[in-house]
Amino acid sequence: IILDQESGAAAYTFNYFVYVAVAVFFGTVCVWLVRTFAPYACGSGIPEVKTILSGFVIHGYLGLRTLLIKSLTIMMAVAAGLSLGKEGPLVHVACCCGNIFVRLFPKYNRNEAKKREVLSAASAAGVSVAFGAPTGGVLFSLEEVSYYFPHKTMWRSFFSALVAAFVLQYMHPYQTDHVVMFYANYTTPWHFFELVPFIFLGIFGGVYGAIFIKCNLKWCKLRKSTALGRYPILEVFVVTLITALCAYPNEYTRIGASELIAMLVKSCGPADHHNLCDYNSSATRNVNDRYGPVEDSKAESGVMHSLWMLTLAMIFKGFITIFTFGMKVPSGLFIPSMAVGACIGRIVGVGMQQLAWYYRDSGFFMYFCPTSAGCIEPGLYAMVGAAAGLGGVTRMTVSLVVIMFELTGGLIYIVPLMVAIMTSKWVGDAFGQGGMYPVHFSLLFFCCGSCWSLSLSHSLSLSLSPPPLLSLS
Repeated sequence: IILDQESGAAAYTFNYFVYVAVAVFFGTVCVWLVRTFAPYACGSGIPEVKTILSGFVIHGYLGLRTLLIKSLTIMMAVAAGLSLGKEGPLVHVACCCGNIFVRLFPKYNRNEAKKREVLSAASAAGVSVAFGAPTGGVLFSLEEVSYYFPHKTMWRSFFSALVAAFVLQYMHPYQTDHVVMFYANYTTPWHFFELVPFIFLGIFGGVYGAIFIKCNLKWCKLRKSTALGRYPILEVFVVTLITALCAYPNEYTRIGASELIAMLVKSCGPADHHNLCDYNSSATRNVNDRYGPVEDSKAESGVMHSLWMLTLAMIFKGFITIFTFGMKVPSGLFIPSMAVGACIGRIVGVGMQQLAWYYRDSGFFMYFCPTSAGCIEPGLYAMVGAAAGLGGVTRMTVSLVVIMFELTGGLIYIVPLMVAIMTSKWVGDAFGQGGMYPVHFSLLFFCCGSCWSLSLSHSLSLSLSPPPLLSLS
């Protein structure tokens, strides 16, 4: 608008500059607010919530100031284009709300055991809001966060997640007919032979998760033990600047990670004209041909270009997230891990789809694809890859499967999801490390990206007494 141009070198340069400037501005303001007003607002908050639910005390971690600053800085961190997500911080925000509301009811405020039951339910509500997955939220609280989860807490957590999903539906944030983030309406069933590439995606997710955890922890220990940890604002400024400079030239890193995942899991249709759906659909085909004109056709140059760009996007996001997760800004790990997995999943899916097209007359594919329906759905591979990537980093199993089919609406693809997630967990566990959150929790008190500027004796109170003697104020 300012240059009165929509294309050309001048318009590209101006947009590039604005993109970088806005990203650096939001990132710098975000870390300044966190460091100045609420140091506890940094990170995802899940390891710390898990610490509290296990019987430790972090005074002020679930306070009003943390709630207000984290709610504001989540938006700034995502707007800065950093390789992080808002899902983990929303669990922290929900627990802050639960801890503040508990103060209104003496029955719960004076009973630390009941207070922790409320926090378990709040964490389920946080996942429900983050993903639109109420059942997955309850299982996440049970599997990943809580240590004490009696039967009455189960139904209370379910009710909290239900109310959260109801409010999310009423707010209608995605402006679609569905409350889920990445709704996938596939018409192609999965075939038994596709378990081989699904297992491959699970292996990739496990290897990626193990490498990511090891590299991230080494970087966080380096941050803690060197002068780098004393300049968090400068660190965020540099990382944000590098992220923006490297992200803008690639159309798949320029957009948000959530938008990227939604694009990758989507099935190509006649109305889709971007490079990822550049198939030879102009050729005249027999109506009885089992390969339709949209995705089950020969991939043109646009698809090949997109595969190269997705490869670069996968490498960049996997690399830059190592340095991003642990900085003193609100940062979640779910969406970046899913984005890396979705990239490799879409690449494998397109490769399988082209293999099926080029050898469509072979006996193998004639047996598995005898009808006019498409044989391979690349979007399904992106969905399975996203689950494998997240599973390799977090090592979640049951809750992740439920979250994924609630997230996409793909209940009939639960078996591929289970295969990929279990494979990623087995491969990741073979390296001798737990998931990212248990590893951070076991490091006793988060030498990776520690949010606390106070000494340990002042910021964290440890007690061997029963939970009723502890305080979360």
